[in-house]
Amino acid sequence: MAAIHIHSARARLRIALGGTMAKNTIWIFAGQGLSLVAQAVYFIVIARLLGTFQYGLFVGAAASVSIVSQYSSLGSGLLFLRYVSPDHARFPEYWGNILLSTLTLGTVLVLLLAVVSPWFLHGVAMRLVVLLAIAECICGSLTIAMSQIFQAFEKMRYTAILSLLTTCARMSIAVFMLIAMHHANATQWVIASVSVSSAATIAALILVTSHFGRPRFEPRLFLQRAYEGLIFAVSGSTTSVYNDVDKAMLAHLGMNAANGIYTMAYRLIDIGTIPIRSIHAAAFPRFFRHGAAADGLRATEQFARKLLRKTSIIGLAAAAGLFLFAPIIPHLVGKGFAPSVLALRWLCPIPFFRAFQLSAGDALAGAGKQSWRLAAQMLAAAANVGMNLYLIPRYSWHGAAWASLATDGLLGVSLWSVVTWMKHIPQAATIALPGITLYDVEAEI
Repeated sequence: MAAIHIHSARARLRIALGGTMAKNTIWIFAGQGLSLVAQAVYFIVIARLLGTFQYGLFVGAAASVSIVSQYSSLGSGLLFLRYVSPDHARFPEYWGNILLSTLTLGTVLVLLLAVVSPWFLHGVAMRLVVLLAIAECICGSLTIAMSQIFQAFEKMRYTAILSLLTTCARMSIAVFMLIAMHHANATQWVIASVSVSSAATIAALILVTSHFGRPRFEPRLFLQRAYEGLIFAVSGSTTSVYNDVDKAMLAHLGMNAANGIYTMAYRLIDIGTIPIRSIHAAAFPRFFRHGAAADGLRATEQFARKLLRKTSIIGLAAAAGLFLFAPIIPHLVGKGFAPSVLALRWLCPIPFFRAFQLSAGDALAGAGKQSWRLAAQMLAAAANVGMNLYLIPRYSWHGAAWASLATDGLLGVSLWSVVTWMKHIPQAATIALPGITLYDVEAEI
């Protein structure tokens, strides 16, 4: 009888989402579900290991690095998805482009952050920023791009494995440090994190090469795709701005304890959004197929609405769960994080808002109108910076929470407004730039 119920559930999921997409969703959701458990343990352990002040110091530096790390690969992973998904024979040169772009630009960004970090991060050691930059701009960017390679071939099990690999490795080293040291500072943790990120990147390199072959380096391809890659990088960077600029500002103002409180709540919001992101990651190739149709945006908009009917319900359920279970936080990570309960309750509607952001944004990207998505994101980033400049000095993390709520809500509304408006405009009258679905991977802090 149990087997019949399991078979029936799988059948319903395949009917609802489509066979291959259902399988990919299951793989990603399973991987991210396990990652969810690992992240939960990781957050608890790292909070106890560092404490509110050192945790706030760490996340302030990490947020600043995250904003610029999007440029380290210049969108090469997304370019791979765009051009190799329909033509697998182009794998070698675009695989080489990932390595060439990330190793070159990532190194430049590490050196740049080493020079400018003393100017915008007061009280944060330069070596902390440099180590984080190596972990994110080089190792992290390479690992993300390599997971996108498997995504292009619709081998979502490996995309899930690569995501889980880094999370589990960081969780393991954090548990070891807590048992061995009981307490650590931010620099000690970052040294351990860099070691883990490097090992995960090497494992991913071996996995990609063994499955698909060696890269071919063509500098001319890098120059040819640089502008398109820059659009992807700017779009990813604007997402990081309205997600992370508040944490960087809190660090800049020396509010490190408040930063730790706020970031703990914000990372739980990111965990609550995982099921929605899993569905959209699996649906990603379908947006391009729908977008290739004659009616373009109309087709992607219909598909986005179909997904939204499911993801909005998941978003509401996540919001309710986060609100109800928020009081558990200080029991898990320590009394110093007690204010995170209120912060999480303020932020809990965000998963619901993100269901609207992802569905509308992916509809635009799948129809080749990434420029419109980018415009909405840039306006959201500018509004978020403006609100935080006013609110954070006056209200600390409360102001950051209010700005995040307003930004995420308005971005969802603005993206769907653009989709609704543009689908009524003749295709010849619109500006179409090559687009792709963007999935920002939050720094696990």
